[in-house]
Amino acid sequence: MAERERRSTPPFGGVFIARSQVMDAEDVRRAVWRMAHEIIEHNHGLDGVVLVGLQTGGVGLAEAFAEALAEIGGRTPPVGTLDVALFRDDIGIRPVLPEAVTDIPMDLNGAIVVLVDDVLYTGRTIRAALDALNAYGRPRSVQLAVMVDRGHRELPIRPDYVGKNLPTRRDEVVNVSPTGVDLGEVVKP
Repeated sequence: MAERERRSTPPFGGVFIARSQVMDAEDVRRAVWRMAHEIIEHNHGLDGVVLVGLQTGGVGLAEAFAEALAEIGGRTPPVGTLDVALFRDDIGIRPVLPEAVTDIPMDLNGAIVVLVDDVLYTGRTIRAALDALNAYGRPRSVQLAVMVDRGHRELPIRPDYVGKNLPTRRDEVVNVSPTGVDLGEVVKP
């Protein structure tokens, strides 16, 4: 879970307490490697593929995908970052923290964009990302890669590439990091 999400979690702050580790660092590495193979297979190579990591949890994963794709496919696809804070539909309900950097260093017109995020939950962040992408061109297609799909969708959005399906309760929190995936809760300090 990204630091800015921790700060904005009601009651507007808290500390993540892990109850169990669902994936360790090696599991995450294997999932990235497997999803990288799936991206190449689904797109018949890497021609036109652009990775866009969602701030903040998807950026590190997008970079990990780029490294894996370079090893498997022989070249590194372009990587960008996208902050969707100002495109969210819950502005006014929770704090807006546009502190992360959006950096899309390429034209997305005609590109195959693979949005990368750490956790897919309600789908609202992905909806905001789709809106934000419009400012950078009209991609040929947009695909979604997530490390964890935890369910509880509120919008008709589904990932194309999933590291792990992890059914959760709404009050649980999933934390994805290079050291693994933890399931727990955010408690007020």
